Amino acid sequence: MRRWLFSAAAAAVTLGLAALAWVVLAAGGWSVWEALLFVCFAVNAPWFGLGAATALFGLAIRLFAADPVAAVVPGLRKGGNAAPIASRTAVAVCIRDEDMAALVPPLEDLLRGLAAAGHADRFAVVMLSDTLAGEAAEAEEDAAAAFAARHPPGAVRYRRRAVNTGWKAGNVMDFLDRHAEGFDFLLLLDADSRMTAEAVLRLVRIMEAEPGCALVQPTVAGHAAESKFQDLFAFGHRHGARVWATGQAWWQDKEGPFWGHNALIRIAPFREHCRLPTLRDGSTVLSHDHVEAARLHAAGWAVRVVPEDSGSTDEHPPHLIAFLDRDHRWAAGNWQYRLLLWSRDLGRLGRFQMFQALLHYALAPLWLALLPLAALNAATGGAEGTPRGPLVALLFLGYLSLHLPKLAGYAEALLRPSTAGTARIGRGALLRKMGREMLFTLLFEPIAAVDKTAIMFGLATGRRMGWSAQERRARAVGWAEAVRRFWPHTLAGAALLAMGFAGSAFAGLVLLPAVLGLLLSVPFCVLLSRPHREATAETTIAFGGDHALVSRTKRLVS
Repeated sequence: MRRWLFSAAAAAVTLGLAALAWVVLAAGGWSVWEALLFVCFAVNAPWFGLGAATALFGLAIRLFAADPVAAVVPGLRKGGNAAPIASRTAVAVCIRDEDMAALVPPLEDLLRGLAAAGHADRFAVVMLSDTLAGEAAEAEEDAAAAFAARHPPGAVRYRRRAVNTGWKAGNVMDFLDRHAEGFDFLLLLDADSRMTAEAVLRLVRIMEAEPGCALVQPTVAGHAAESKFQDLFAFGHRHGARVWATGQAWWQDKEGPFWGHNALIRIAPFREHCRLPTLRDGSTVLSHDHVEAARLHAAGWAVRVVPEDSGSTDEHPPHLIAFLDRDHRWAAGNWQYRLLLWSRDLGRLGRFQMFQALLHYALAPLWLALLPLAALNAATGGAEGTPRGPLVALLFLGYLSLHLPKLAGYAEALLRPSTAGTARIGRGALLRKMGREMLFTLLFEPIAAVDKTAIMFGLATGRRMGWSAQERRARAVGWAEAVRRFWPHTLAGAALLAMGFAGSAFAGLVLLPAVLGLLLSVPFCVLLSRPHREATAETTIAFGGDHALVSRTKRLVS
């Protein structure tokens, strides 16, 4: 029944937007550009419907349920925070050429928190390294040995593979096959993941309360922003993810997604069902998480999402270039899903999640095409006779549908700050930050759309993309570097705006908000990349003043 209700809501939004687009574009007859505009918009409309319906149900739960998280997570029992822990958990962090001075302190904090809660004997930290042999590996081993020496025997373990077969997924499966004896669960962390003892214990108790659950994970917030880009992106992402995950957990129920980290895994079913195949083109699966979730669904195991990010964080990219570089890696992984969508050993909803992840990038060319098509239509006189009222309504409702998860998160923050975690922030300060983030999104989205389009054309024509290391540290991007990276975006924005104004002043003004980010892409990248003192100081305090981290922070601030 939940899925029927959700499907009906998504279909209503989709058909309503498509009908309004028809009214706007059909007025005065159809030009070639208007026909193409309608096709591109209609193909994107189901994406709007999916997001809007998920947000509506998520917001309703978060506003009206007494405990929104417990409403969608059966294993979360009220009053169960003091229940004894019977299982043993390996806290596994996957590393490859990482900064050990930044990686170790949050793990130290987690072990101390678990010890303070009286559960130190139920957990052990396991560092799973894929660092290639050499000086970096030797330094890594020394840091791991020093970390282990500060804790009881067996509390900290280190294993480095000589050959990194299967990348991260292969690293994890190698540990499960050869080194996981005595453990029931695996808490999977990335090198930039940080979780508190309270958040970890909550996941363990949820898993113990539902024996049929193979994987449970919370949503993930960004931590200790070191730049304005990180700060603004993390603010919008956190509010949107909370509502999105609540609505998704409601209608997907036990067939939830897997995001690859900050997740608790039941070792036995994962080891049995989640071995990844070699793809038809001979490549290795890069984005492993959705495939693993789909295999667990097919085997009858539950995959749960806890729509609560308290105590669960990772690092967002520190500047625009780092974000787009990460998108290249993710797009390459999601593009592979086209080879798996008809696999019979994957659950139906899991395959839908993979299809949805693929569309996140595959629809970008059709979404971006709306801009040049609208500009060409205006420049050739095709926009004459377009009813302005319905056009403005279409633009507003399209924007609202596309961004409804985040806007619903903002509504929750204002209407029910206790559940949104914003009770200590004044409403005026919240509104100002929301306004800044919405301006950020307005400028950011067309830049990302251009890059996604270029990525998809590259992948569709056979270009292979690697899985390079992610840039994690904040730095000030220089003007020359930004110009080299974004001059095509700037020229594209200028050309589109010129075509719009060539048609009419109204057409140019309608196009202006959509292309403003392209025109300002260079200063947008440079100005938002600059590290700021407050975030780096908070990072140092949060991890107990680790000397190496303090040193890095001082260099960053200076």
